[in-house]
Amino acid sequence: ALSTEAFDTKIEGEKQMWDRPPHKKLLDYLWYSGELATSHRVGFRKHYDLPQRVVPAQHLQNEVSDLEQINWLCHAALNRMGLATASDIKKFWEAVSPSEVKAWLDGQEFEKARVQLADKSWTEVFCAPDLTSQLQRIEKPTSRLRILNPFDPAIRDRKRLLKYFGFDYTIEIFVPADKRQWGYYVYPLLQGDRFVGRIELKADRKADTLCVAAFWTEPKVRWTDARHKALDRELNQFAKFGGLANVAWHCDRDQGQPI
Repeated sequence: ALSTEAFDTKIEGEKQMWDRPPHKKLLDYLWYSGELATSHRVGFRKHYDLPQRVVPAQHLQNEVSDLEQINWLCHAALNRMGLATASDIKKFWEAVSPSEVKAWLDGQEFEKARVQLADKSWTEVFCAPDLTSQLQRIEKPTSRLRILNPFDPAIRDRKRLLKYFGFDYTIEIFVPADKRQWGYYVYPLLQGDRFVGRIELKADRKADTLCVAAFWTEPKVRWTDARHKALDRELNQFAKFGGLANVAWHCDRDQGQPI
């Protein structure tokens, strides 16, 4: 298995933020196309190997047609979301084209529903086949306040998040520092079924401390003493998860690293 450190090509011309050298682009292309597999990581660095040395033989020998793959991907996306437009289904995996989703939907007999969005408008959506039984089994959301990872599946489709929940969120690690609205690595805060704020956290390993670099409340969300206490409990849990003993507010934004 080889990592990117085993290769040495250079970016020609002016280097842009998050540019990749030619060997990294090629390795990623071979990985996306299945010619290489990821055997393990060391930190953030992937190590690539031949698929037959990583993927169990029974999976490599199992050939699945394009139609079967499209059918599985679309069904799985709709089942996970419960309600979705054709665009939502397409973007869930980003592995099928709009025309493939349309053809798949045209070949099914799904029920449709009208859903009220965050801006009070209505839209027509397709329903998962067992949506009624899903709704009967659904549990009331916990009142615990949660710090969500920016890559959590519930929020990774930013346009859908804004459309259904009215939460305008962008992770700005790819945005130049002087153009960021919030910060480099900002976590959404979810309580019950409502987004109540966002917070920028960093780990100061030398001080064994989780640092709150910045904190914002959402418009029209009242931050009571109970909600602040819920956030303090979650910060202590998050610090424990990150292997840190303490929590400190109003830290230097350049202090520490994201967890």
